[in-house]
Amino acid sequence: MSLNRATIIGFLGRDPELRSLPNSQAVAHLSVATDESFKDDAGERQNRVEWHNVVVFGKLAETCAKYLKKGRQINVEGRLHTREWESDKQKHQRTEIVASRVQFLGTPAKDEPAGGENGDAA
Repeated sequence: MSLNRATIIGFLGRDPELRSLPNSQAVAHLSVATDESFKDDAGERQNRVEWHNVVVFGKLAETCAKYLKKGRQINVEGRLHTREWESDKQKHQRTEIVASRVQFLGTPAKDEPAGGENGDAA
């Protein structure tokens, strides 16, 4: 038995990018930053930021694109997936979180639903 599950709470680094797949299904790409604080060998406090690529499908993708903006805090649950492709004879690889749930956290913008939005990817 195995388990592929990822959960992060972080901040959007840019507005969601919404596109449509050839089958007309909506897909949104999110860039989410998480950070951690630690002391280095000299005892100085350091802060490190990790960027996570998140992919959201279907109605949840449309909701994210409509209401989320750069800087908004979110909770993402999903699974890790690594895509591989070749362009200009070079191999590329990208690990993403394929979201099954996105919860809006923090204070909503004027045009966002109060209390956040939850959803399940199709």
